Amino acid sequence: MKIICVGRNYAAHAKELGNDIPDQPVVFMKPKSALLQSHTPFYYPEFTNELHYECELVLRISKNGKYIQERHAANYYNAVSVGIDFTARDLQKELADKGLPWEKAKAFDNSAAVGKFIEIGPGFNKKNINFSLYKNKELVQQGNSSQMIFNFESIISHVSTFFSLNIGDLIFTGTPAGVGELVVGDELEGFIDSEMLLKMEVK
Repeated sequence: MKIICVGRNYAAHAKELGNDIPDQPVVFMKPKSALLQSHTPFYYPEFTNELHYECELVLRISKNGKYIQERHAANYYNAVSVGIDFTARDLQKELADKGLPWEKAKAFDNSAAVGKFIEIGPGFNKKNINFSLYKNKELVQQGNSSQMIFNFESIISHVSTFFSLNIGDLIFTGTPAGVGELVVGDELEGFIDSEMLLKMEVK
């Protein structure tokens, strides 16, 4: 199992971080060890003083594939959830300023939290998925799949050109505007529509 992530997939988020809007998906990866296991506490990493949350829609791959055409991509995932891409923002900036890879800031152990999955069945409108993140009961992020620069199918087609997709792989599809800092004791709740799929605390 691997975790594939897409950056800058919402124009407002790209702008809030001072990044250009991309003309193709910005892809990075997290190892299997980045997945926060169910009922495992999330501890604030000791190597950062600026830990950020990034709430995203997450797809679960249900079929092996390579060089997937966009028109067939819907056959390769069967469920969606919300996830949090944890980012050591200070470390990311330090590495990026030096022109170095920033996996240490994005792909560290337990840096990917994923909620309960919703099966995608007939009638499920993938082009209009509302999702949101609450921090300490206050709304901090909200987005809709219609706001994506690259939709689910174009992401899968693009990614599969470079990496084989396998059953159980996860794709983080990008975060909307509103990312922000976390401190120990913060509680996070992630929703699709009114259904809470993810709940966790920073320890």
